[in-house]
Amino acid sequence: MDEHSGARSTRTTRRRLLAGGAAIGTVGLAGCLGGRDGPVPEPEVTSDRIEDWRQTDGSESTVFEQSYGPVTVRALERTRIFEYAPVADALAETIDASGSPVVFFATRIDLRPAVDQLPAGVGRDRVMSEVETAATDAFRAQLRTAGIEDVEVAEEMTTTVRSGHTATAWRLTGEYPIDGGIPLPTGSTAEIDRPLEIEARLGVWHDGTDVIVAGGAYPTEPLLEIFDAALPDSVDAETAVTQLADAETAEALATDPAAYDEDVSQLLISVE
Repeated sequence: MDEHSGARSTRTTRRRLLAGGAAIGTVGLAGCLGGRDGPVPEPEVTSDRIEDWRQTDGSESTVFEQSYGPVTVRALERTRIFEYAPVADALAETIDASGSPVVFFATRIDLRPAVDQLPAGVGRDRVMSEVETAATDAFRAQLRTAGIEDVEVAEEMTTTVRSGHTATAWRLTGEYPIDGGIPLPTGSTAEIDRPLEIEARLGVWHDGTDVIVAGGAYPTEPLLEIFDAALPDSVDAETAVTQLADAETAEALATDPAAYDEDVSQLLISVE
């Protein structure tokens, strides 16, 4: 991502989100700013990199509903959840695990009424603060559902997404316990007894119509190294995985974390 690190206040973030909505509002576009009815449109991941990912779930819900004086504002979300298919399949074939530590989420949040339709004095800055808080809380919850624990924010920055909008972005850390063991030729099992260290990226921006939330998570070291640490010294991890499954599975587990980071970063900025 085209990132710009530095200390930034929540207040500044709220102003950016609000300004994004107000600027487009002056052009008079339709959609959320025009008062959308019906279901929230599905977020689209426009990067070709999504071809290696598999959608595993989705959701539609009310993120929050809050009264501001005479107006009740509802924030409705629609989310798509993906897993990186080669890693999920490799873990299933080798240690019979379900799920994956390499995941991606894309969410569209629709405000009703839209920010340009709020009467004077309602406090648009406060509304956008609620949206951002709800978005980051939802991302943490999605990570927990994916099995990632102890999620902490490590860094805040800004990035420019493909649509040209400026997003507030975060780098987060966490852990992913692997529940499973590696079958050995002797008939016994080598248990994986330590969690994976996880890094995650999250971006939130106003695209002029809706608030877009996108992010993903991945391990900070190759999974094959975790396997190797659990195996006896006499057993090579790549050889063991190839015998259990095939060379393609071993290659997926040997993926460099930098490749995951690049994938997640490019997917993040491509969401519309």
